[in-house]
Amino acid sequence: MADKVITCKDCNSEFIFNESEQAFYKEKGFENEPQRCPDCRKARKQQRNNNRGGGRSFGGGNRW
Repeated sequence: MADKVITCKDCNSEFIFNESEQAFYKEKGFENEPQRCPDCRKARKQQRNNNRGGGRSFGGGNRW
C-alpha cells in the first residue's frame, strides 16, 4: 500500500492518507476512504458534539 493524496471535500486542501491509516481503516472494516482532512474532521466532530446539547440523559426520565 502506498500513501494516497486526497482532496478534502470541505476546504479543498490536499492531505496524505498514509499506509498506517489505510491499514487501520481496513482492520476496522471501513470501506470508504476519508473525505475530510484531519482539521475538518476534528471541526465536524466538535460541531456534532456541540449540537447534541452537551448533556447526557440517564434513566427513564424519573424526576425526584
